[in-house]
Amino acid sequence: MGLTVAIGNALSGLKASQSALEVISRNISNAGTPGYHKQTLNVIEVGRGDNSYVRAGQVNRAFDSILQNYYTKQVPETAYSATRGTFLDRMQNAMGKPGSAGSLDTMLGHLQNAMDALATSPDNYATRADAVSKASDMASTLNRLSLEVQSMRRETETRMATSVDQVNSMLGSLRDVNLVLADYGVDQNTRNSLLDQRDRLVSGISEIMDLRVDYNPDGTVRLATRAGTSLLDVKPSMLAFEQAGSLTPTSQFNTDDKRSSVGKLIIETPNGTRVDLIKEGAIRSGSLGALIELRDTTLQDAQRQLDDIASALAQVFSTVQTPGEPTAAGVDPAGYDIDLSKLQDGNDFVLKYRGTDGVERSAKVVRVDDPTKLPLASPDSNGMQVVGIDFFNRAGGGVAGTIDMAHIANTLNISLAVGPSFSSTGVAGDTDLQIRNNGNATTVGATSRWTATGLTDGDLGVPLFLDADGKPFTNALGGEGQRLGFAARITINPAVVQDNTLLVKYEAGTAAGDSKRVEYLVDQFKNLRFGSNTAVGANGGGFRMSGSLTDMVNQMVEYQGSTIQTALSADQTNRQTLEAISSRMEENYGVDINEEVARLMELQNAYAANARVASVVQELLDTLMQSFR
Repeated sequence: MGLTVAIGNALSGLKASQSALEVISRNISNAGTPGYHKQTLNVIEVGRGDNSYVRAGQVNRAFDSILQNYYTKQVPETAYSATRGTFLDRMQNAMGKPGSAGSLDTMLGHLQNAMDALATSPDNYATRADAVSKASDMASTLNRLSLEVQSMRRETETRMATSVDQVNSMLGSLRDVNLVLADYGVDQNTRNSLLDQRDRLVSGISEIMDLRVDYNPDGTVRLATRAGTSLLDVKPSMLAFEQAGSLTPTSQFNTDDKRSSVGKLIIETPNGTRVDLIKEGAIRSGSLGALIELRDTTLQDAQRQLDDIASALAQVFSTVQTPGEPTAAGVDPAGYDIDLSKLQDGNDFVLKYRGTDGVERSAKVVRVDDPTKLPLASPDSNGMQVVGIDFFNRAGGGVAGTIDMAHIANTLNISLAVGPSFSSTGVAGDTDLQIRNNGNATTVGATSRWTATGLTDGDLGVPLFLDADGKPFTNALGGEGQRLGFAARITINPAVVQDNTLLVKYEAGTAAGDSKRVEYLVDQFKNLRFGSNTAVGANGGGFRMSGSLTDMVNQMVEYQGSTIQTALSADQTNRQTLEAISSRMEENYGVDINEEVARLMELQNAYAANARVASVVQELLDTLMQSFR
């Protein structure tokens, strides 16, 4: 091997070592940089006759597309569970642990104890005052919990708007990265830095919303939601969050834009197409998916349960139950006479009847003054058939002020007859409804249930809890329904606060020690049964509370506690899964300082050796040149 070949080899070795040293230096300096992928130099051995030498090849960046896809799928799942866990942990703190001071079940227990004490000492001022105080505390607890739920719902919309801005910004940056990566004239070092930036941006977007990522051969990416909505393909789509105003308990999502009263998440593609991502269910994970689910499902479910409890609380005190009277002896066919004169919108009467199969059934007939709410769902969460009746049959052209008995009879398949004061088309004014048995059913009981509106009208029920407008709660179904948001509006009757004898005094001449009203209310606590209007947790098969007021409170505490613990457990599991994937990525992509330093020392030795060879050859060449002088 000649001297020129030797010095050429040494110089090529020096150049390759220098390039490798630059790569190692870059790795070491970026060892703590998030998203940095380790780089390695591909050293190529070149053979030419008897001579061989090395040259620096391409700088390779560590990347595993399969591992990267696993990571991109897990990031939104972890962000989703983390966001839900954070909000539901706040819900748990607001509700308190079962049995703790200020928790819903504790406040109800205090009210029940106060009513039990009042039943034994109705003439004691302090006992009456304590009962009023505990009732006020119960209403305040429902108000507070409803306020917390709506506060979190409003926060979800604020964070949704912020997330949209972040996604738009990252999509714009990713578009710019794609444009540079598409240029094959970009040097390799710049390209590798851009690829690191590309992956950081994709990771950032996937944390907010679930993605489908397609990697192109030139390093550029295309993004779409898991549902297939394009986010970036050459040009980015633009997201916009259109708020509908401050959320209240009555603000609900609906696929019908005219009925929806929450903010919309719109995406506009480069060709001008607009898609409502929430309506289309396009965002299923990520922090944004969790915020949508919290706003429209989880927190709204909690509000509905609070409303169910608030409505049951009001009805425990205000409901008056009047049993029907069996028809007089000798009247054929037999049946029951019930008084419907005091039924208000949302009140009902309950019929017990036996069919031809001998099975005894119950039907709850609800007065519905808004015919657009018909038909009602059947059965309710107690298993009772529910029949909604427009008593005045407005939709059918009935006469205002008359009860359309034929409409009721046809719906229930039970014969109805008119009393002496009825006209042939129904009743004008207040009177009884006579139910007669037919071949299809035998009536075995009837009870009218209506809301007491006066304090001393002789009714044992008392309107202790009122709506925000000062009216008693009747569970009217018109419009959005009186129950929706009632937990936020429920308040104690100021007249009872001012004069607590009204808890006992049910008519003008009631004696101070008369316990009849209080005993009636205590019995209502134990025996009056309620049911939820709607199911919560539809994704888990649906759950509707039912039973006594105490049962419903315990069911809500149990359901919410289970939901919260499930969310926190899912958060922990997803964090561990992401940590495992991140650890694997760190092994594949991360910089091992010890390994890099060891490699650095090897290169330094190689560099020194090549430099020594070059130096010796240079000396030999100098000596050779001097010999010719």
